[in-house]
Amino acid sequence: MLNTVLSGDRTDSPPLLIAHGLFGSARNWGVIAKRLSDSRLVITVDMRNHGDSRWHDSHGYHDLAYDLAEVIEAHGGRADVVGHSMGGKATMALALNHPERVRKLVVADIAPVAYGHSQTHLIDAMRKVDPTALEKRSDADAELAKDIPEPGVRAFLLQSLDLKERRWRLNLDVLEAEMPDITGWPGIEAEAGHPTLFLSGSKSDYVQPQARPAIKRLFPAARFARIPQAGHWLHAERPREFEAAVRAFLDRPR
Repeated sequence: MLNTVLSGDRTDSPPLLIAHGLFGSARNWGVIAKRLSDSRLVITVDMRNHGDSRWHDSHGYHDLAYDLAEVIEAHGGRADVVGHSMGGKATMALALNHPERVRKLVVADIAPVAYGHSQTHLIDAMRKVDPTALEKRSDADAELAKDIPEPGVRAFLLQSLDLKERRWRLNLDVLEAEMPDITGWPGIEAEAGHPTLFLSGSKSDYVQPQARPAIKRLFPAARFARIPQAGHWLHAERPREFEAAVRAFLDRPR
């Protein structure tokens, strides 16, 4: 089963499962998980090939959905679910393939469509960093800066660098090989009737108007909202606004 981090112990509401995006980990969601745990158990996970979860040769969305279903089954069998980017696609596949495991779904800044971009340039940059030669994290940042000019992106990636173990906590080989599936979307012929919120950043271009027909076909109960002044990493850029939107949606009557 996936590595999990549990926050809170309330049982009067369904548990909340949070699935991170590509190159992320459960620790990225620590602050939001802690705040949302005032009213429910919050389960953050390391997705396969990330963090402290097992490495696998496959990284398709049917596999990721099965992993999440297994975690929910171990924690009562049904949960509210939040997923960002790659995690958002995984949670959509979960709701479509394992509908009995989901009560409500929040999809953060992603749509059930294939995207043309690739993140292999970030894998190339991480590969150029030799963890065995590092003395401190700033040395790795300096190496990444040669290929990645954005400090925020470097800081995000460096959260997956284990200096003590001298390794990346990411299965870079498999993530590179599976990148077409990660940026793509499997042809799932199903319909999920769960209450679903597609929450996007107002400055992001990941959820375009032309994606709405695909969203409504798969998730006919979908609602849409945007967080002002937020980009793709909306939960990190506007954490309070993100938390408030998620809390309001999950707490409202069906």
